[in-house]
Amino acid sequence: MSAGRADRVVDRLRELELDVLLVTDLVDLRWLTGFTGTNGAAVVGPDERLFLTDFRYTEQAAAQVGDGFEIVRAGRDLLGELTARLPSGRAGFDDERVTVRAHARLAERAGATVDLIPAGGLLRRLREVKDADELKRIAAAAELATTAFEKVVESGLAGRTERALALELEHEMRLAGAEDPAFPSIVAAGAHGALPHAEPRDAEIPAGVLVTVDWGARLDGYCSDCTRTLASGPVDERAREIYELVLRAQEAALAAVEPGAALAAVDGVAREIVVAAGHGERFGHGLGHGVGLEVHEGPRLAHGAAGTLAADSVVTVEPGVYLPGELGVRIEDLVVVDAAGPRVLTGFTKALTEV
Repeated sequence: MSAGRADRVVDRLRELELDVLLVTDLVDLRWLTGFTGTNGAAVVGPDERLFLTDFRYTEQAAAQVGDGFEIVRAGRDLLGELTARLPSGRAGFDDERVTVRAHARLAERAGATVDLIPAGGLLRRLREVKDADELKRIAAAAELATTAFEKVVESGLAGRTERALALELEHEMRLAGAEDPAFPSIVAAGAHGALPHAEPRDAEIPAGVLVTVDWGARLDGYCSDCTRTLASGPVDERAREIYELVLRAQEAALAAVEPGAALAAVDGVAREIVVAAGHGERFGHGLGHGVGLEVHEGPRLAHGAAGTLAADSVVTVEPGVYLPGELGVRIEDLVVVDAAGPRVLTGFTKALTEV
């Protein structure tokens, strides 16, 4: 865990005129402290760096938690004990994740000297910009996933079931060192590929169709995400036409990824190309999303999205066209936003490949 993340939080607290922040979401907690257990919470402020967990995780916390946090072994009411230790003043909490019941307990234990202030998403927005260690881990996860995919497709596609291919891909990623897949793998052949979130079936992949595979690995806590559409043998001109359209849109949008680019504008680059080809209604999802400790996190590249891309954020660029009853094509790269140009982390070729 990189040092200095708590300092970044404190800088943001000053901007928001908050005295401390309560951290209860486990993903945020891992980013902030390095803790990977299933029960913990923290308070961070200019003068407070407090981490609480129960007896099961005290040794683990001692080994993992950094940035000068004081580690406290708490009882069963972890949230109550955390709140009771809050200093007087304005305490931010994650109103996007804290339940109504938990908020009531927070308010009861905090007392009259503490004002609980909604601060949902504060850490998740900070997490959008990756440090060098995070970029290294995401790149390693992407490389592992690419290597596993290359090994699996060496055996061909036609005659294998979608489900068998997905399971083998996930198995290869685990053999290579992945903790687990970053998400359930998608393998969708022919007309089944027209479902953007298709579930692999116990159905054999026929020869001569497009096959969409969406997969990723989780390694050292960080995720990768990639989609390729392959051919299980020679495909017709219609399939090639749609593939080339999506590839053209994907590469144009990829070139637009740079610090300061408007999120909606990058989406619009790909969308305009698809719309001009007469398939706008068949590209129904956003262009991409952030990837890090979670496979779907900020920022979001989509029509109507507010904000701009920041340097060292990591996003997917994944336009698709889905023709019901016929086929689907999606091409996705994982990209680091860099002033020198987009740095693509996914390594498998995007040329239409017959396997």
